[in-house]
Amino acid sequence: MDAPHPLAGLRWPRPTDRASLRPAEPDDVEAVWAYRRRDDVGRWLGGRTEDLDAFREWYARPDRLAKTLLVEHDGRVVGDLMVSVGDGWAQLDVAGRAHAVEADLGWVLDPAYAGRGLATEALEAVLAICFDDLGLRRVTADCFAANSPSWRLMERVGMRREAHRVAESLHRDLGWVDSYAYALLADEWRARLTDAGRPGATRSPAG
Repeated sequence: MDAPHPLAGLRWPRPTDRASLRPAEPDDVEAVWAYRRRDDVGRWLGGRTEDLDAFREWYARPDRLAKTLLVEHDGRVVGDLMVSVGDGWAQLDVAGRAHAVEADLGWVLDPAYAGRGLATEALEAVLAICFDDLGLRRVTADCFAANSPSWRLMERVGMRREAHRVAESLHRDLGWVDSYAYALLADEWRARLTDAGRPGATRSPAG
């Protein structure tokens, strides 16, 4: 049997100033479908479907739900975030020290709620969960270079661009396009909190 996802051992929900994060549930599928089916959202997703039944099947996979958090604002689901915890690269003789030490992140926000700072709040909360609660050492995220709202969000929360990959990603409408890779280390995140006048994060109890 697969081990439970690390998010399963944390306390929920997690409030931000104006929103709240919680694990996704199968019954949330139509609320998520309502914004993910939009053309302006699907343009930048890794995959999309025009059929609710097909989306429901994809959405409800246990492995996908386990790593997905939903953003709620005023009692409404307005976005979702992925936290995919994995191993860092390591030489074989030290591979055990690289087990489950980093996470790849992804997110989608309902465009109807864009421009309010909700995505920034949500991503900052996810970084706190990754570094404070889960004790990870590094997070990463990728995006199409043309998806400026995504990479600007990453830069707002302190992530740095590690790679500009030229004509590396095949977009359904744009052809072969550039992509960006961003990352943030736990030490960088804590230093940023201190520089902003907030104390460095400390580990919160799980369970």
